[in-house]
Amino acid sequence: MKLSLKTLLAAMTLPVLMTACSSNGDNAQQITAQDLQHHNWELTSIDGQDLVLDGRNKAPRLEIGENMMANGNAGCNNFFGQSELQNNQLRIEKMGMTMKMCIGNAMDIEKAVAQTLSDWSDITLTEQTLTLKNATHTLTFKNSDWK
Repeated sequence: MKLSLKTLLAAMTLPVLMTACSSNGDNAQQITAQDLQHHNWELTSIDGQDLVLDGRNKAPRLEIGENMMANGNAGCNNFFGQSELQNNQLRIEKMGMTMKMCIGNAMDIEKAVAQTLSDWSDITLTEQTLTLKNATHTLTFKNSDWK
């Protein structure tokens, strides 16, 4: 059986092209613990909507410190826990929270923040923003250390 030059070339390049087309995004920047640690992140939007606060509440915040220990405020209550980072996904495992009564939209904000942080969420990180997205919510934080 004799193969033409075109057939031989096609047979050699097809596997390379198929591999390139089936890439699963492994070329995306892998986020590390060092990328997240020692920054103060302040929530700016939930599900693409700018955060609207009444005069009593401050914007939720997140800080990840040494050994990936997380703490912050979900809108009304403070939280803490051990954060985990795997394959550009983040969660806070066994998150603990204070239990103050939240009034108005603070409770809705708090539920969205707590749920997103305690579930595995895809993470996107730039120098100025941190975005967490899961099946329910998308939270966008700004780096409040950024000048």
